[in-house]
Amino acid sequence: MTYWQLNLLILFILLSIWFLVSFGFGIIWSENLDQIKFGGFKLGFWFAQQGSIYFFVIIIFIYIFLMNKLDKKFYSDHQEKDKDKD
Repeated sequence: MTYWQLNLLILFILLSIWFLVSFGFGIIWSENLDQIKFGGFKLGFWFAQQGSIYFFVIIIFIYIFLMNKLDKKFYSDHQEKDKDKD
């Protein structure tokens, strides 16, 4: 796979997780999650108000980690090809 294909795959997976957490847990399944208490609040309410924001911040850090790893992989491959040309 090319760099951009892997980048788009990472974006698709992380945005799908974010959609699941924010829309699914915060709206669709919130009534079911309200049966569980988290920090004194119903879990569905917590996801709608705070949880999706926390997950979004965590996803940003995961994206940074994965992109740094991807950049190092493709950059080091590029460096080795340039050294072979010299």
